[in-house]
Amino acid sequence: MIYGIGTDICDIRRIRASLERHGERFALKVLADGEHAIWRQRSARWPERGVRYLATRFSAKEAFSKAIGLGMRMPMGWRACEVATLPSGQPVIVLHGALKTWCEARQLHIHLSVTDESDYAASFCVVETLANSGIQ
Repeated sequence: MIYGIGTDICDIRRIRASLERHGERFALKVLADGEHAIWRQRSARWPERGVRYLATRFSAKEAFSKAIGLGMRMPMGWRACEVATLPSGQPVIVLHGALKTWCEARQLHIHLSVTDESDYAASFCVVETLANSGIQ
């Protein structure tokens, strides 16, 4: 059963401007530790790839926060969820701390799609609840 749906579109130019204004502090605010390491690697090789990576993560977390109905308030936080990639290339949300506990208590299953093109990054998130649905 669908628990919630969220979508977000992010202007990559806005993310670039935030990075120029606040530097790595902005990335540290938005990215979990694993994401931050990848962002640094990508930024070192090709700065634009780093900006796009940060924009897609920002967008994905916004879409997820909308799908669970919390917005950016506790237990939802930028660093409480992490966007990882499976070997197949599929993006997934990895949860941490109180947000993980909150989602597990509701038996939530997350589906995520992210993309970027020219000046925009976009994400779509569907959250299902496995509770009382007969799905094992």
